[in-house]
Amino acid sequence: MQRKSITGGGGLALSVLDSVAGQGAPIIFVHGFSQSALSWKHQFASPLLGHHRLVAMDLRGHGQSDKPTDAGHYTDSDLWAEDVARLIDAVDAPQVVLVGWSYGGLVVCDYLRRHGQDRVAGLALVSAVTKVGSPEAMALLGPKLTQHIPALFSNDAAEAVTTLGQFVRDCEAAPMSDSDYYETLGFNCAVPPAVRLGLFSRQLDNDDVLTSLQRPVMLVHGSDDGILLPAGSQHIQERVPAAKMHQVPNVGHAVFREKPDVFNRLLADFAAAVGT
Repeated sequence: MQRKSITGGGGLALSVLDSVAGQGAPIIFVHGFSQSALSWKHQFASPLLGHHRLVAMDLRGHGQSDKPTDAGHYTDSDLWAEDVARLIDAVDAPQVVLVGWSYGGLVVCDYLRRHGQDRVAGLALVSAVTKVGSPEAMALLGPKLTQHIPALFSNDAAEAVTTLGQFVRDCEAAPMSDSDYYETLGFNCAVPPAVRLGLFSRQLDNDDVLTSLQRPVMLVHGSDDGILLPAGSQHIQERVPAAKMHQVPNVGHAVFREKPDVFNRLLADFAAAVGT
């Protein structure tokens, strides 16, 4: 696994984890709100690595990527779309499998709206958000997220760390190990409050993007997700009837961390079916 840097939209430096090797269609992972490329560590350590090139970037404002605090860097959909486009160009493959988790669903939709589906072999949406900034979007959010608003955006260090700590635990149905908890809390705390606020300041509805999809789609959602309710994936399936839905029992918002063997098997089968 190599750490690289690419230039994203607006000239921002984006940090990327890249396995480099792999014969099947490359799999690009797009993480969620306040997370990092390290969220996918169980995928990079799995048998997926032997069959596919795995690539995950730190989103703008996250991880080791640039973190400007002006809201415009996070509310402009063209910038998010360009970030993904530049990453796909850097991978230099005819087509890729895109995996969008949580807020990553919005980022993937930004890309699809502006750059189309030609470079996409298949799309895996994992507890994915596809709309934000409206009453309909808020109705899909669970209490384990909404209870932390507005403290998630606080500039008070003590309040922010306490809130992020509970948010990290609330992403999973089962108790986390100390090592997983503190690693995840660390990269959550690395995201400036202004960035988190910028992410929540968008107003987007991607129903039209969903209904236009011509590529295979897989939906994965934990049955006990209290961050984005399972109704979020059901909403997507209603607009993409051909999408294959997998609801994983007794799992929260981060299926790929809580049940990596289950998730990796689903993703491996999906990537094998759609890969070129």
